[in-house]
Amino acid sequence: MRLEAITWDRLAEQLADRLLGLEPADGGAWPRVAFDGAPAAQPGDLAERVAEALRVRGRPSLVVDTEDFLRPASLRLEHGRRDVESYYGGWFDTSALWREVFGPLDPGGDGRVLPDLWDPVTDRATRSAYVRLPPGGVLLLHGPLLMRHWFPFDLTVHVLLSPGALRRRTPESDHWILPAFERYESETDPAATADVLVRADDPRHPAWRG
Repeated sequence: MRLEAITWDRLAEQLADRLLGLEPADGGAWPRVAFDGAPAAQPGDLAERVAEALRVRGRPSLVVDTEDFLRPASLRLEHGRRDVESYYGGWFDTSALWREVFGPLDPGGDGRVLPDLWDPVTDRATRSAYVRLPPGGVLLLHGPLLMRHWFPFDLTVHVLLSPGALRRRTPESDHWILPAFERYESETDPAATADVLVRADDPRHPAWRG
């Protein structure tokens, strides 16, 4: 795997430049981009950097965090607080993401996206207002395990950590989720299938291929 050293700022600039020319594969008006990675890889930080780089270029975007689309605790934790199978397949409300995020960005959609749905701290709906993403605006969705759901992304970015780095950078209390990422690697191989790969074992010195 041949990767090129880069800074986070330069990476965001490169990705933003690429997104300026990105055309949705379905002929719609809104490019949809995944920033995929385990929580310890912090893919949301890169999504936010790209959003700022797009803003400077005059291109609107919307950053959405899948952690804001968790299912209620009564469903998410039905089999316990550390059930790996539930985390892998049942923590995130993918139906709501299809309905409230991807559906409005389909061809002929109105661009009204719900930016978040559920607050895991209060375990209640956030009741946030819809946000209208204008035609040409870019959806930047970030979170774990994104590439196993068949979401209609036009570009996928995977932020990779080696198994050792993933274990070191994941809080010990969350080590129970690590088998989910081993399974994800085995079943989906995001490092090989993503359009852009970013290796972030040392967060000060990322490297990329894309």
